[in-house]
Amino acid sequence: MPSAAALPDPAALPVALAKASAGAAVRPVIPGPAALPCPPGRVRPVVLYPDPVLRTRCRPAGELKFPELEALVADLFATLYAAGGRGLAAPQIGVARRVFVMDPGWKDGTPAPLAVIEPALTPAGRRTAEAEELCLSIPGRPVRVRRPARVRLDFFDLAGVAQSLPLDGMAARIAQHEADHLDGVLILDPRPEAAPAAPPAAPARRRRAAAGASTGA
Repeated sequence: MPSAAALPDPAALPVALAKASAGAAVRPVIPGPAALPCPPGRVRPVVLYPDPVLRTRCRPAGELKFPELEALVADLFATLYAAGGRGLAAPQIGVARRVFVMDPGWKDGTPAPLAVIEPALTPAGRRTAEAEELCLSIPGRPVRVRRPARVRLDFFDLAGVAQSLPLDGMAARIAQHEADHLDGVLILDPRPEAAPAAPPAAPARRRRAAAGASTGA
């Protein structure tokens, strides 16, 4: 297990996005192994619509043993970069668990990989924004989607540590898109008004993982 110090700093995400939006770089940069919270993974096929797993409400990630969860996150990152996306959810590689990864800035040269386990999203304010979205599981079918412009993302990192991030712009949209996948919701679906979500309760297994993170247990 990686030490807590080896985990990517969630605070780096807004910084990376700010640099990307300012045009600081235009060449994609795939983060090296030291920047990821897991060992290198393997590229898996992306599940395509209308595969039934894309309509599945995913099961808790806390039911997985740590090696399984770590391998899932590693494969998600490997597949994300190979497919050229900015976010990827577990059901998109055929695993119905509440896990997704995102890296909004890597294609602009400012990678900030983030592994998100058991996410809960809360809109921050009433403002919404509409933009065109693409989905790796629905290639070639862009859809304009209206979503909350700002959200708070509560989640657990791979060490089992609870995190809370304020997100806006592209990062907020990506997080909402990937969280939808965990509930079997796709960009093709009508967009009901979303109710604020409560922060998740820490699964016992993730708490144990966090306790052993500094010792490599």
